[in-house]
Amino acid sequence: MRKILFGVIITLIVLFTFKYCGDKQEDKTVLKENTALIQEQIKNVGKLVVTEGHFSEVFTYKNSKAVFGDLFEAEKQAIVIVNADVTIGYDLSKIEYKIDQENKILQVLSMPEEEIKISPDFEYYDIQADYLNQFEAKDYNEIKETVNTSLMKKIEASDLKSNAQNRLVSELSKFFILTNSLGWTLQYNENPVKDLNQLKNLEGLLD
Repeated sequence: MRKILFGVIITLIVLFTFKYCGDKQEDKTVLKENTALIQEQIKNVGKLVVTEGHFSEVFTYKNSKAVFGDLFEAEKQAIVIVNADVTIGYDLSKIEYKIDQENKILQVLSMPEEEIKISPDFEYYDIQADYLNQFEAKDYNEIKETVNTSLMKKIEASDLKSNAQNRLVSELSKFFILTNSLGWTLQYNENPVKDLNQLKNLEGLLD
């Protein structure tokens, strides 16, 4: 009787061990599949998210210099019309991240800086210049620098940046939805992202 009981116990131990090992192997398989799925998702959103805008400006350029001492001034001026296409984007292929398989955490380490591209088209009208103060290359360079500075101020005051950030948040939301559905945790650095509303407040998240 003891032999029979001992045999039953040994059999149960062997079966439990096989089942435990099998369950562990199944867990590892699912974990690897989930990791691959997350990596594929990151690869899919690794693209340039771009918001586009257009600005038009009219500038009056004037320059004068004293000639022959202070006897008189030689002047030059021009009207400049500028039409500029502006793009603000994030190259999501530059996202730095780390996957913690054991703890099921996708940790975003850093986000790419925004990329602002200004493509201005210049048209010059009513160009007037005294003989002793002609237009030179430095004048056109100065006009371009002034225009770019003015356009950057307009971009800052517009909603282009916030629109671009909204598109960035939309892409990041895909990470949250995927990790949440798989039972993983999304973190920015060491800050867990608990819901989509937290992503919408991206500036607070990045702080």
